[in-house]
Amino acid sequence: MAGEKTDSGVPRVVAIAWGAHAVPQRGPSRGLSHEKIVRRAIEIADEHGLGAVTMQRVAESLGFTTMSLYRYVANKEELLLLMCGADWLLPARQESGEDWRENLRHWVAELQSMYRQHPWLLEIQRGPVAVLLPGPMEVVDRGMEAVRALELSEQEIISLVLVVSSYVSSFSGLEHDLADQEDLEFGPEAMAELGEVITAARLPYAAPFFLAGNYAGGPVLEEESGVDTEYEFGLELLIEGLAARQAARSGN
Repeated sequence: MAGEKTDSGVPRVVAIAWGAHAVPQRGPSRGLSHEKIVRRAIEIADEHGLGAVTMQRVAESLGFTTMSLYRYVANKEELLLLMCGADWLLPARQESGEDWRENLRHWVAELQSMYRQHPWLLEIQRGPVAVLLPGPMEVVDRGMEAVRALELSEQEIISLVLVVSSYVSSFSGLEHDLADQEDLEFGPEAMAELGEVITAARLPYAAPFFLAGNYAGGPVLEEESGVDTEYEFGLELLIEGLAARQAARSGN
């Protein structure tokens, strides 16, 4: 998704996102701006989903022709990248403390909040160009700040940021998918029927777990709906693992 490049070789979309690309100065599209276009596209995506974002719809909602929009944004692919590259999608940045565990939890909560407010972000393909945009770089910067107290190499810090941010986006996507589906809750007859094919002989570990009602189809408890329990469990595993690694390196 690199698209056009500037004379220096920087992807055009990156230059636009950072405000380093010259805007059209003449023509009927004066009054438009990259920021106006991106903000309107995001509003449409927030309200109607990513599929509703088209060049024509964005242009008409701003009171301009589609051709006017193309003078600022080359195509829909570029527009989508500019949308996911907006750094104001994140909550306002707050000063971090000295406790890296709390910093990490706060950073993760910021990412989770962003995906909950703008779930369409999860549908946009990521790549080497996307990570150079203001929004993704702000995410990385906050993550690096959160774990600055850990004894990690530069490569380990980047790897950690990638692992944790990918963990959050993955669970956020699952949470979004499950929100549109009904919980399964099987009665005795359904469990008995499935128990004839989901057997301990075939699945020695998963089958007893399922038949005890601890898998999909078991009793649905309101306080355990969604994936919050699993999400918090995984996050704590990550934090505990980092703490153990830090303790081993420090000799504590």
